[in-house]
Amino acid sequence: MKIAYLVNQYPKVSHSFIRREILALEACGVEIVRFSIRACGAELVDEADRQELVKTQVILDVGILGLLTGLVRVAVTRPRSWFQALGMALRLGRGATRNLAYQLAYLAEACILLRRLSAASVEHLHVHFGTNSTTVAMLCRALGGPTYSFTVHGPEEFDQPEAIALRQKIERAAFVIAISSFGKSQLYRCCDHADWGKIHEVHCGVDETFLTPSSIPMTETPQLVCVARLSLQKGHLLLLDAIAPLAAAGLPFKLVLVGDGELRPQIEALIAQHHLQERVEITGWASGASVRQHILNSRLLVLPSFAEGLPVVLMEALALGRPVLGTYVAGIPELIEPDASGWLVPAGSVEQLTEAIRAGLQLPAADLEQMGQHGRARVMQQYNAATEARKLAALMQHYPLGILSQQR
Repeated sequence: MKIAYLVNQYPKVSHSFIRREILALEACGVEIVRFSIRACGAELVDEADRQELVKTQVILDVGILGLLTGLVRVAVTRPRSWFQALGMALRLGRGATRNLAYQLAYLAEACILLRRLSAASVEHLHVHFGTNSTTVAMLCRALGGPTYSFTVHGPEEFDQPEAIALRQKIERAAFVIAISSFGKSQLYRCCDHADWGKIHEVHCGVDETFLTPSSIPMTETPQLVCVARLSLQKGHLLLLDAIAPLAAAGLPFKLVLVGDGELRPQIEALIAQHHLQERVEITGWASGASVRQHILNSRLLVLPSFAEGLPVVLMEALALGRPVLGTYVAGIPELIEPDASGWLVPAGSVEQLTEAIRAGLQLPAADLEQMGQHGRARVMQQYNAATEARKLAALMQHYPLGILSQQR
């Protein structure tokens, strides 16, 4: 079987789970061609991502002239399909948050993608995220391209499902993947009951890099780690508010923020406001190996998100035997078992976040290690990238995939 993967930006620092899924599928014997709408190689720090960059074709590399040429070429060679796809783009533009010009750009991207999929003899297209990249896949299908499926992560797709035409995308897809039971339920809300049967739950997962070590001793150092893009929805500002009273009370600890992003200036300002310069370190983007080491150097991974799908970094920490602290958001409660593998607090509650962090810092290392091992067993059973990839490969084998005839 030869399939293609399409992502808006691939490879990307925060999308290591997609790389793991692709490699695990290839280990199952699936041949995969990688496509990205736009490039993002400038911020890559992981060698594995750099290797993926070499294998990835970027659609927008053709430039504006290439997009216009692609539009004209398909209009001439497949006029019926082209006008059907144009009509679809015009309809999508009416209710979308992005105007008609964007929809026409997606149609042009679909024309470029169609040609490249045909040249590579791709049988099926799988997309990550149900936003603009899936719009391109749906338009490519309308042009006569291969069947498509897509993985929905959230929360973006669930915020404005009508604006991104999520119902239509599900209706036209061969099948749809949700990464959690919560995500599956939200997709049920966004489509007709007749399409529920094509929605399946397949988890993102961790690979042997995190699963191989069976026992890594818990550190005695009172260090916390938060691994996430520095963005508002990840709750970094709330986290700083939560640790400020602990620092003022003289509790010994250090917090390492692994990642970078648009919120960094505000985070740095709040660190100064709370006089936490000696308590908090921001590393910037880090490689997979560096992220792994930061987790191992810590007693607890904290992620006080306001909105999520199901963060893979929580799985990574548990796989390494470190307990985690998360929020009652989306699929997170499906992973974390309170008082067994970590702590769950209401999103937005600075007081409960403070108390949970205090508990994690004061708990004996042996108890934390037991919690981490409990979480590790759960990840190995339910969030193994190789196991989940086999489920996805089985779905690709099960559904009738292929290329539409030019006349349909």
